[in-house]
Amino acid sequence: MPRLKVLGEEGIKRVHEATLCVLSEAGIVLTHPGARGLLLDHGARVSGDRVFLPADLVERCLGYCPHKVRIQGRDPQKAIELGDGSWHAHNVGGVPTIFEGETRRQATRKDVAEAARLLDALANVSSVTPLFTPQDVPAASMALWMYYDTVANTTKPIHGPGVQTAGEVRALVEMARIACPDGTLTVGISPLSPLSFPDDVVEAIIETARLGIPLGPLPCPIMGATAPMSIAGALVQQNAEVLASIVLAQLVNPGLPVIYSGRLSVMNPRTGLSVWGNPEIGLISAATVELGHYYGLPVNVYGLCTSAHTPDIQSGYERAFNALIPILAGADEISGVGEMDGGVTSSLVQIAIDDEILSSIRRIWHGFEVNEDTLAVELIARAMAGPRNFLAEIHTVKYLRRGEVLLPRLAVRESWAEWEKAGRRGLIERARDRVAELLGTHEVPPLSEEQEAAMREIIKAVEQKAR
Repeated sequence: MPRLKVLGEEGIKRVHEATLCVLSEAGIVLTHPGARGLLLDHGARVSGDRVFLPADLVERCLGYCPHKVRIQGRDPQKAIELGDGSWHAHNVGGVPTIFEGETRRQATRKDVAEAARLLDALANVSSVTPLFTPQDVPAASMALWMYYDTVANTTKPIHGPGVQTAGEVRALVEMARIACPDGTLTVGISPLSPLSFPDDVVEAIIETARLGIPLGPLPCPIMGATAPMSIAGALVQQNAEVLASIVLAQLVNPGLPVIYSGRLSVMNPRTGLSVWGNPEIGLISAATVELGHYYGLPVNVYGLCTSAHTPDIQSGYERAFNALIPILAGADEISGVGEMDGGVTSSLVQIAIDDEILSSIRRIWHGFEVNEDTLAVELIARAMAGPRNFLAEIHTVKYLRRGEVLLPRLAVRESWAEWEKAGRRGLIERARDRVAELLGTHEVPPLSEEQEAAMREIIKAVEQKAR
């Protein structure tokens, strides 16, 4: 299927050139002595708290990046390769609250574990990110508990929780090597917008690169607040933040796998808050895909995003178009499964609904074939001469089995009379039943007692150090 183009070749070129201009003339805020020395040794310029990156250095470091990134969890059969022409989806991460029934509450470790097991069971979710930030553990070890409860409940590839320090990176990688000796974890690290790299963020990037862990630079600028209000200008800034992260990582470890990631959002001018449901999110994600592919990198962007507080009609239409647009643009991976309320809340029911939305998007992405058999000229002529329907045709059975028509599990497709007879149960009620069914039946191979004990020792050491 032809790819949707938002920027086009000329637009990509102009954003790229503007980005190089920003990095070389406006620079980035970076004060870490070791990183400044490394950048100076490779042609950067320093003035005050800023470092200016020359265009040739940026383009040289981009050239070191591989074009594909393989991610593997506990089951090697479920490994994915970003950049091979297919697309994947994973859930939102780092959410502090859970929506249950009609109310919200703070998330706990139990919620992290249940979400991971549900995500493990769903066919259209390829990888898993620790979904909740559990409020029943110490802040110093929260990211490690998030990984622990996730890896114990899924064998799919895992995107690590967001990390902020080199110590978190080391502990997380050590745990991942215990749980998945042959696996590959990714790490997302966020600079501060606009174009600021605090010492702890710099140290986390350096440590990730030193350990050879695939890096997803994860800038989160907000249009109108921490980035220009124009989409093009905000894309330039986001691109500059990603490329500056790549330069630093590649100078530490040339050839480090990198996933080009962007989390640019839009400010609500009435409240000043970041909103995730606007149609601009889909446009931004599609443009981000074009930019990342221009550099030959696999791209991970926003997808199933909404600002709605509940799984309502607003949530449905916002997440559908914001996921479909970047997929049609060629995204390698989209995020957002289970996301609600601008990333503040999640829901197991929403996760089940999103799996169905993804199945519809996958059906659209596959398109349809045009050949002698599908054009069915002889079949039409035969039907017109005979029964004048196609119910008994082998051709009908063949294309039903091939998935020519999607048969959703949750959406209402029966007649009014059948629907009313079944109790007028809609998509949300069916999704609740689906969640209960999967959590009641789906089993994940457990970690060994030795693996669990070893990971707990790492967490315990981090907690003791923080006291």
